[in-house]
Amino acid sequence: MDVTFAFDPDVLAAHPEAQVRFVVARGLAGDVPWPDAAREAEALEQQVSAGVHDLPDEQHPAIASWFAAYRAFGTNPRRSRPSVDALIRRLRRTGQLPRINPAVDAYNLVSVRHALPAGAFDLARLDGPVTIRHAVDGDVFVPLGADRAEHPSPGEVVYARGSQVLTRHWNHRDCDISKVTEDSRDVVFLIERVSRAAVSDALMVRAQDDLAALVTPHAREVSRAVIEARTPVTPVLTHLFRPTFEE
Repeated sequence: MDVTFAFDPDVLAAHPEAQVRFVVARGLAGDVPWPDAAREAEALEQQVSAGVHDLPDEQHPAIASWFAAYRAFGTNPRRSRPSVDALIRRLRRTGQLPRINPAVDAYNLVSVRHALPAGAFDLARLDGPVTIRHAVDGDVFVPLGADRAEHPSPGEVVYARGSQVLTRHWNHRDCDISKVTEDSRDVVFLIERVSRAAVSDALMVRAQDDLAALVTPHAREVSRAVIEARTPVTPVLTHLFRPTFEE
C-alpha cells in the first residue's frame, strides 16, 4: 500500500504557514556506523562545551513559534515541550546529544543545528495515509518504550494513521510502533516549521539538504517531498513490500 502524508484542512486553517519537508530513504543501512554524522555531532558538542556555539532558548523565534502553536491547541509547552526545545535543553544540561542509532542521531543533529523539530518513521510500520490533524475521541497512542496506551486530548495536533496516533502534541513525543531502529530499511525523515516569519523557506530547504547529505551515503535511494498549504498532500513511498509483524 502507498504511504502518504497530509495536513488536515483544520490544522492548516489554524497554522497556515506550517510546512513539513521529508527525506525518504530506501534501503537504509542503519545497522552500521555513520562516521560523518558521528564526527559532526561530536564537533557540535565540543563547540557547545567551548562556548563557541550558542544554543537557542525558548525566546528564539523558531522555538517561540512552536510555544505559541502549542498554546493555541491547548498544550502547555513547558509541561510537554516541543521536541527541538527538549533536545536543546538536554544538550545544554549534559553537553551531549543522545546516541540512539545512526539514523536517529542524524536527525537529532540536524534538529539542533537548525533549531527545527525533526523526526522519522519506519515506513514498513505504516500502511496508508498519515494525517497531521487534531486529536479526537477514540484516538490511541502508545508512547515510545511503553506498553500502556494513552488517549490524546481532543484538539491537540497529532500525526495519526486512522485512530492510531504516531506523535502527541505535534512533535513532543513519538509512538513505539513506528520507531526507527537499526533494522529499519525504509525510513521517512521529516523537518517541521509552523511559522514562515520565524523560519524561512530557504532555511527549511537548507535543513532538508543537510539531512539528505547525512542520509544519502547510507541509502540505496533517497527522495524528497514537502507538504504545506499549497501542496497539503504528498506520497512519500509507493509499492512498499511489507513483512508481517506480530503486534
